[in-house]
Amino acid sequence: MSDKALRIIFAGTPDFAAANLQALLDSEHEVIAVYTQPDKKGKRKNQLAPRPVKELAIKHEIPVYQPATLKTAEEQQVLTNLKADIVVVVAYGMLLPKAVLDIPRLGCINVHGSLLPRWRGAAPVERSMLAQDNKTGVTIMQMDEGLDTGDMLYKVETAIESTDTAAGLFKRLETIGCDALISTLKLLQTDCAKPEPQEDSLATYASKLSKNEGCIDWENSASQIDLQLRALSPRIAVTFKHGDDLIKLLGCEIVNASGHPGEILASDKKSIVVACGTDAIKMTQLQLPGKKPMDTAAVLNSKREQFSAGVRLG
Repeated sequence: MSDKALRIIFAGTPDFAAANLQALLDSEHEVIAVYTQPDKKGKRKNQLAPRPVKELAIKHEIPVYQPATLKTAEEQQVLTNLKADIVVVVAYGMLLPKAVLDIPRLGCINVHGSLLPRWRGAAPVERSMLAQDNKTGVTIMQMDEGLDTGDMLYKVETAIESTDTAAGLFKRLETIGCDALISTLKLLQTDCAKPEPQEDSLATYASKLSKNEGCIDWENSASQIDLQLRALSPRIAVTFKHGDDLIKLLGCEIVNASGHPGEILASDKKSIVVACGTDAIKMTQLQLPGKKPMDTAAVLNSKREQFSAGVRLG
């Protein structure tokens, strides 16, 4: 560790945050502690499953703290006693009170997956895609008491392509965000950072995703349904009703065809084509209730009558 290396507390929870923690571990800086959300119940036997950031911290023998709140004097004293130079926050899932923001010598910085002030809030990647923005990026900001309202320290852009998925875009933002974080720390080390206030009049809010947003409306165009799948999956299941079943759509392609919205236009060995408000989609992968994901050929082997041409989907 060099003389200018920083003592860092890292606060984050999901995979996106874990990638940034790994970047810090690969740098000259010292991660002295990790804060992350309490463990959640796993899918098997209600066992508590550690979050990605916690798993990485344990692997590197870094102390892990999982308080339910940072508003108490006791928790704030614990953080003070760590004597960190800076707190780096990435998708932590908890607002930091002003008392915490003021504890580190260099304050607290946040790695946010949008070009602030556009898409402040919980789901910036998905919201940017659903709004059909042509670009997004990562902003490193000095945290204040507001929700993603702090002064901007570093910004980097990337284009949103027409074929992008949220999962793919998240990975791209991970890469550029890690580089931006290390560059920002260098600016702070050398006292070269130039904080830029956000223009509040340009702000938009990236509200949390809801399950209802995954419900397919066949009156929508094929391109809208394709975007819905690319932007929401896998965080939100994209589904449609067929009889009493709620079926997940996992893969589709846009095709030039027309018919009554929701009508199955074609059903062969490899595909199911469904009419939309404009054009149609070819469903390539589905998941039936209680089953594993299957390509449409496997679905048709067991459910051919339910997915035959002329059938209307709910």
